[in-house]
Amino acid sequence: MSHAVANSAHGSQHNDHGTESNYLTARKGLLSWLFTLDHKRIGLMYLVSVIVFLLVGGLFALIVRAELMTPEGDLLDPDTYNRFFTLHGAIMVFLVIIPSIPASLGNIFLPLMLGAKDVAFPRLNLASFHIYVVGAMFFLYTLISGGLDTGWTFYTPYSIETGTSVIAATLGAFILGFSSIFTGLNFIVTIHKMRAPGMSWYRMPLFLWAIYSTSLIQVLATPVLAITLLLLIMERAFGIGIFDASLGGDPVLFQHFFWFYSHPAVYIMILPGFGVISEMITVHSRKNIFGYKAIALSSVAIAVIGFLVWGHHMFTSGQSEIASALFSFITFAVAVPTAIKVFSWVATLYGGSIRFTTPMWYTLSFLFLFTIGGLTGLFLGSLATDIHLHDTYFVVAHFHYVMAGGTIIAFLGALHHWWPKITGRMYNEGLGKISALLVFLGFNLTFFPQFVMGSHGMPRRYHSYLPEYQTWHVISSIGSFVLGAGVFLAVCYLTYSALRGKKAPDNPWNGVSLEWETATPPIEHNFVTQPVATRGPYEFDEIDTSSGRSHH
Repeated sequence: MSHAVANSAHGSQHNDHGTESNYLTARKGLLSWLFTLDHKRIGLMYLVSVIVFLLVGGLFALIVRAELMTPEGDLLDPDTYNRFFTLHGAIMVFLVIIPSIPASLGNIFLPLMLGAKDVAFPRLNLASFHIYVVGAMFFLYTLISGGLDTGWTFYTPYSIETGTSVIAATLGAFILGFSSIFTGLNFIVTIHKMRAPGMSWYRMPLFLWAIYSTSLIQVLATPVLAITLLLLIMERAFGIGIFDASLGGDPVLFQHFFWFYSHPAVYIMILPGFGVISEMITVHSRKNIFGYKAIALSSVAIAVIGFLVWGHHMFTSGQSEIASALFSFITFAVAVPTAIKVFSWVATLYGGSIRFTTPMWYTLSFLFLFTIGGLTGLFLGSLATDIHLHDTYFVVAHFHYVMAGGTIIAFLGALHHWWPKITGRMYNEGLGKISALLVFLGFNLTFFPQFVMGSHGMPRRYHSYLPEYQTWHVISSIGSFVLGAGVFLAVCYLTYSALRGKKAPDNPWNGVSLEWETATPPIEHNFVTQPVATRGPYEFDEIDTSSGRSHH
């Protein structure tokens, strides 16, 4: 059984006869896109922006890895190296990972999955995208105005003293925060007020639970970062003495403020990825999700506990032993709801009719990579081992296994899962699997050696290093180019398929949540008649697998 939809054949009818134009062809022209109120077009503009910045941020990473092929700097001088790795981190965190799934795919699919015509506040949604573009412009400005060399965390006192474009970059991040808050507010109200008739909270797709939990964090945590960055700008401009020790300030206070936002922000980045995996793992294994309520509520639990663990970033900063011990304990506690999800996903796969499509390849990659990221986090959450591993390449590897091995892998999987619905075109499945394999192998080749380097004491962010680490750095750099090739291949064939690909059916994966009941691509207002939800989003038991339609 599935969601029942009044006039359930409407998608195919309109797709065939063209009585309703789809969102890609309605009102053509650049201005019609820049000032559209259609959530799908806004989401698509976010998506294009995120992919462009993913390539830019990835290019910086490849240049950094090329520099680290040899122990002595022979490609970049130290100052340029610092600027490159800083801009890589800042672009990837603020312009790619945070908006990648919520702002782009969330915008496109949240109303479709709810059975709504649009988000609650379409004009605020458009304003969010325009604000995102303005914030991005400030980051691009730093490229031509001396760069940025503080690391993406903007740590004081260095960010107060450096001569690079700290104000432009922090102002960009400050502006991007407003985009994040407005998007979160919009999604919260939309989920509360615009669910289709019959769609209770426990009939919502798990992707929506993940977006809802993410939105709560965006609304509650982002103002803290905004205030922190504003204080840093005032400190640099006027020398007020908030973080400057010579003026009576406290540099460590910046770390408390920054991580109070940025650790919840880790879950802004990863929770939508969890939601995507829940969707893909059920559809591509043809099995109802195991532990629906546990997965749904664990998203909310992660959102709540995520506010209480920021101090584990500061075990070496001089905070009290009791505070460190408490933060360590709570850090282990946040692993519990995450483990609930992983075990539920594995249980869903068990006994399922697994189809090894490209989205499923990315799903399995996610399970492997994110689990490594989570388990290595235990070493960093433990006081004794963190002292040794702090600020080494072990932290770099852990961070990337969680953020890139989690969010970016989930994002790539989601792109392949929903690409036919977004564009109305199918991509080349063979190229998709080659790309997924390159990404998986390249990722492990890049970051697993960094665990070894870090455990042996190799500090992160260093421009030159001891010759004994060169072999590991060379392996890591080769892996980065394999990873880059995989991502670039995916961008190429997805772009080609959008222009020249084979026409996609309305429901290529035989999914049963509401987004698969619309035309492909969806019509401008999503549904001809109001859909009605009668069952859960993953109940495949009575689906006619030849057509993907439920028996009504």
